[in-house]
Amino acid sequence: MSSQFELAQNPTDPISAVKFSPNTPTRLLVSSWDKNVYLYDTHAEPGGKLLQKYEHRAPVLDVCFGRDDNEAFSCGLDWDVRRIDLTTGEQTVLSTHTAGVRNVVFSIPHNLVVSSSWDSTLHVHDLSNSTKHSTIKLPSKAFSMSASPTKLVVAMASRAVNIYELETLATAAQKASEVDVKPWQQRESSMKYMTRAVACMPNDAGYASSSIEGRVAVEWFDPSEESQSRKYAFKCHRQNIDGQDVVYPVHALTFHPVHGTFASGGGDGVAALWDGVHKRRIRQYQRFPSSVQALAFSGDGKYFAIGVSPGYEDGIDDVPEDGAIKVFIRELSSTEALGKKK
Repeated sequence: MSSQFELAQNPTDPISAVKFSPNTPTRLLVSSWDKNVYLYDTHAEPGGKLLQKYEHRAPVLDVCFGRDDNEAFSCGLDWDVRRIDLTTGEQTVLSTHTAGVRNVVFSIPHNLVVSSSWDSTLHVHDLSNSTKHSTIKLPSKAFSMSASPTKLVVAMASRAVNIYELETLATAAQKASEVDVKPWQQRESSMKYMTRAVACMPNDAGYASSSIEGRVAVEWFDPSEESQSRKYAFKCHRQNIDGQDVVYPVHALTFHPVHGTFASGGGDGVAALWDGVHKRRIRQYQRFPSSVQALAFSGDGKYFAIGVSPGYEDGIDDVPEDGAIKVFIRELSSTEALGKKK
């Protein structure tokens, strides 16, 4: 049986990321343009419980858990990559880019923090020596980034996509300087318009990416002709309004850790589940009060977090006072995110 509720004590400005702890399925981090990172226990009481809030100097664009439930990493418009001790609230700057930092990911097997920035660089931090980092130049501004067990996918401006091997990045991180690391693969996006989000498959086989023009593409890492012939793109997050096809950006993508299906969230206020292997939509949820900006599944696949905030596609410049900024937690039924048989 599925159930859904809204978190109490939501951020006051748009949500940039929602991330579950890989260890504790009810522990959730939320980053916001209100310059804060929020830590919740989603099931401590009805509506969840806000455990702590961590203030930053500028809007926070991304956050992720670290080696355990007491460590997190954040980045944003202060240009810094930060480690947060979630118990004490102490923040340590790991490195500083020369422009806003769009994404930060942590690879548990490699003990590696990677940040991607609008300054067209990656910063790679080896946590065994967190006082130093290596810088890797990118061909253009980074828009989205995601890690699989062995790969890192960076989606950039000009429809460029670089795929790195995490093992190679871990070696580069030990040099603590600007290093020239060639990507394992360089690709051009399958979509005509700007990439909005990218998410890696949990089985390490490939990734999905989305565009500002209501499309999602599914691709495989395997460079063989057979695998590359399987890649495809499809239209989604569109509405027919008065006979006109209205197209929305697809802001968020995330894969289910158990079933390998994935979710998309768009400017139309809709979250949908997809079976990428059989090319089918599994379900589409009832429209949310504003644009779906961020999505995450818990590590055990039982919970689904949906971060909802107004976007420019809503025709709203200022955040409304009626509380269109919300995080919803959905408890999934055992078959809700299960793929469809062909």
